[in-house]
Amino acid sequence: MNTAHIVGRVGQQPELRYFESGRVLAKFSIAVNRNSRSDQPNWFAVELWGKTAEVAGNYLRKGSTVGISGSLKLDEWTDPNTGEIRSRPVIKGRRLELLGSKPADSDSDTSSTSNPNDF
Repeated sequence: MNTAHIVGRVGQQPELRYFESGRVLAKFSIAVNRNSRSDQPNWFAVELWGKTAEVAGNYLRKGSTVGISGSLKLDEWTDPNTGEIRSRPVIKGRRLELLGSKPADSDSDTSSTSNPNDF
């Protein structure tokens, strides 16, 4: 079984890519707190496709609290400097939940909701 569920804060504005086929891809990272506040957070790369990617592009901002459900995949590439094969886990999200309110520095004039919005 390959299942991942995380809740954390968005690290940067999602990067959207539109393909000629009409598909949309959103990539961003999420910081997830560890058990102790003194520890540095764990960072996870996230990919979302389709309508979920568009929602992420429209509503997520740096600092937004989100929940992601999906599966893990392993991205592999060859480091151009050393020639080594590198890899990193990526969460391929199937479900996105917008949690809590928008960050205070949000440039949107719309009011925030305290209820999770499930897309």
